[in-house]
Amino acid sequence: MTHDPLPNRLAALALALADAQIAAARAATGLSASACAALTTIDQYPGESIGALARILDLTHSVTVRLVDQLAADGLLTKAAGAVDRRAVSLALTTAGRATANRIRDARATTVARALTPLDTAARRDLTRLADLLLAAITTGRDQADHLCRLCDEGACGGSACPVECRAVALEQGSAP
Repeated sequence: MTHDPLPNRLAALALALADAQIAAARAATGLSASACAALTTIDQYPGESIGALARILDLTHSVTVRLVDQLAADGLLTKAAGAVDRRAVSLALTTAGRATANRIRDARATTVARALTPLDTAARRDLTRLADLLLAAITTGRDQADHLCRLCDEGACGGSACPVECRAVALEQGSAP
């Protein structure tokens, strides 16, 4: 029986990169992985509700409320009544929260850049193309796309060029194969 080593190696690589990113973000901030994801998400989407944040982070509403309360107590975010639904809580980062979110993204970028150092320009271009294909293939909808990109620097993908966003939009419009 012949075994294809690629799935095993790709899974190990993905896990190693995920662990390294989370460790770097935690080391840069002293915050939990969920707190790091919350700050980068709120930075990308100011004004989001606790419910939307819970969905993106894949946490229960009650856990997200406690997380938001702690981040607010730490001076990293503010809570206000929602613009449309006054019962909803709208979240925004403070200046300290934005600086922390930037440290998280910088730590993530440095960690991944270090892993990419063995690749020359052509290999990086090929890996970008392959990563785009794989990311689009694993994107199953808006909720999963938002969860997948919870630590992303959305500006790095060029917005409309993000394979996850493009796939999510195609699925929403019913035009995805």
